[in-house]
Amino acid sequence: MIDLSGKVVLVTGTDGTIGAGIAARFERAGALVVRHGGTTDGDLRTQAQRVVDEAAAKHGRLDAVVNNAGVQPVEPLPGMTTERWRSVVDTNLTGPFAVTQAAVRHLPQGGSITHIASIEGRHPAEGHAHYAASKAALIMHARAAALEYGPRGIRVNTVSPGLIARPGIEEQWPEGVARWRDAAPLSRLGTPEDVGDACVFLASGLARWITGHDLVVDGGVTARPTW
Repeated sequence: MIDLSGKVVLVTGTDGTIGAGIAARFERAGALVVRHGGTTDGDLRTQAQRVVDEAAAKHGRLDAVVNNAGVQPVEPLPGMTTERWRSVVDTNLTGPFAVTQAAVRHLPQGGSITHIASIEGRHPAEGHAHYAASKAALIMHARAAALEYGPRGIRVNTVSPGLIARPGIEEQWPEGVARWRDAAPLSRLGTPEDVGDACVFLASGLARWITGHDLVVDGGVTARPTW
């Protein structure tokens, strides 16, 4: 196991399955985790500085941030309203942008920021135009932030998960789960712990020369030919 003892990590969106799994993996690695729930109320967009300042004050420092908070509604593009589009983009993109700006005021040399993106940032699905676009932009935000914050010694990366298991998914979407298993070389859905391990690695000293990178965690499904 990677040892992050004494490190303080802010993880957003911990009221969801993936966020809770990420936080648990950091805790298992010895980190002090500040959990922040609330993915849909827009608070990270408008209250980012307060959230980050409180996280840093809780343990007297802040070493890493994982921007996991996000939403994934299903809505066909032809009937999508501007308001619905903006709601998803504000949550999935503007929120991490605001948290990142706030966090760099606290992060030391070697500090780490990780955005949770998605393989849909490169491979969109029907009904997810706003989601896929926001995740594609999030990947590019991380690369741009890596470029501009690198001189401060702060690394910024993304983790792009594939389909992650959650309670009830087998019953709610059996045909989709079956298609995923058939397409994935490792023949299974991912787990929140799989995503958490990637985040722990990127926040650790083992990733000290990795920044501006999108780490895909999808069981190899995007390696499958599409023709």
